[in-house]
Amino acid sequence: MISGCTVVGHSLAKVGVSRLRDRETSLEDFRRTLRELAVIVGVEASRDLELKEIPLRTPLSPCTGHAFARPLVIIPILRAGLGMAEALLHVFPDARVGHVGLYRDEDTFEPQSYYFKTPPLEESDIFLVDPMLATGQSAADAVDKLKSSGAKRLRVLALIGARPGVELFTSRHPDVPVFLAALDQELNDKAYIVPGLGDAGDRYFGT
Repeated sequence: MISGCTVVGHSLAKVGVSRLRDRETSLEDFRRTLRELAVIVGVEASRDLELKEIPLRTPLSPCTGHAFARPLVIIPILRAGLGMAEALLHVFPDARVGHVGLYRDEDTFEPQSYYFKTPPLEESDIFLVDPMLATGQSAADAVDKLKSSGAKRLRVLALIGARPGVELFTSRHPDVPVFLAALDQELNDKAYIVPGLGDAGDRYFGT
């Protein structure tokens, strides 16, 4: 296991990852499964978010309840992260949303930035989401930008990570925990995760 990386061990996560990997999975099933897995990973990632006590009243009596201590901001890496963000908003309906636009140079595999817009980050808990954590460079560069914009409490949520990419990311940002549904061991010569699931964006959007 990699320090700072949590792989969700739930049986639903394992079944969902298998469905995503299968090249015969239909567009509809792929989209649904990706959203379901995003929720499973999001629940695990939010397990220890700081809470505050709030007064409330049940139909029978007053009592003490709980709410998140800080606002939550969900930030997808465009474009593949959009499906995860959409799913997480059903679980965290009060969350605000930012966007980080990055694409990978097909020759150098280096991330290239083309868009960056977020709500205030300084006092927020932040989920950076992208289905694949392959080389780790896009996530690491995105966290660089978010930290420069004031982010202090960051978590990265992905569905499948590659060991080399997760190790690179955690070496650059050891203070940022990573949550995955599965960890694969290698990348191919085109920097795709093996066995992975192919291009998550292409499979989610049907392109």
